[in-house]
Amino acid sequence: MITVSAQRLAKVFVEIADTLVDEFDLIDYMHMLTERVAELTQAAAAGMLLTDQRGRLEFIAGSDENVTLLELFQLQNEQGPCLEAFHTGEPVVNVNLGEAAARWPRFAPRAAAAGFQSVHAFPMRLRRQVIGALNVFGDTPGNDFDSDDVTIMQALADAATIGLLQERAITRSEALTEQLQGALNSRIIIEQAKGAVAQAHGISVDDAFTAIRGYARRHNRRLTEVAHAIVTDPQTLQQIRPHRPRPGRQPQSAR
Repeated sequence: MITVSAQRLAKVFVEIADTLVDEFDLIDYMHMLTERVAELTQAAAAGMLLTDQRGRLEFIAGSDENVTLLELFQLQNEQGPCLEAFHTGEPVVNVNLGEAAARWPRFAPRAAAAGFQSVHAFPMRLRRQVIGALNVFGDTPGNDFDSDDVTIMQALADAATIGLLQERAITRSEALTEQLQGALNSRIIIEQAKGAVAQAHGISVDDAFTAIRGYARRHNRRLTEVAHAIVTDPQTLQQIRPHRPRPGRQPQSAR
């Protein structure tokens, strides 16, 4: 159950709705959203899929590397909770992954093997328009959502959707599609930068990403700009100083 205070919940909703700032950074916004979802629900991880220019779902952000690999596996095998929520426009809640092999023959066993026990998925929608879906994974028993939790989570996903569509409205009609496609393209260079920092400093990929984000914010630069500099300029790579590594599960390799 979601047990955060009303003040904390209100703060998160304000943060998610605030897409009208100058120099809006879509990639950082998506990662912030998955992190806030994981924090609010006390879940093991959260991930997000969004549609590209052709209307196909693509992975865009995850709260850690473990869920990143699982979301990519979900897309590669064309089955899983996010795809179901996206296509139906309805939430998928309280699914026990240990008992979901009949529903998702490939995805459910893989998710369970990754250490997750439950999953929920919420469409990112405005009326009949669905632009993506948000996954929430639990790794301990008792992670079921009640009806109030489902309402809160769907409202949060809807607020993020409205914020993104609002960003499009204040620029030009095709701006969101272009931004989303640009974000999908940018993810490749960001993944390369994460790997480079992780290898250079002997840290996890998650801690490498935290270091890159911190550097970008301290220097008021976009994530993609910093990532490109890391990959192409050895001096920038050396300037990325990692924080103390966070405890957590080791990422699992995709098969």
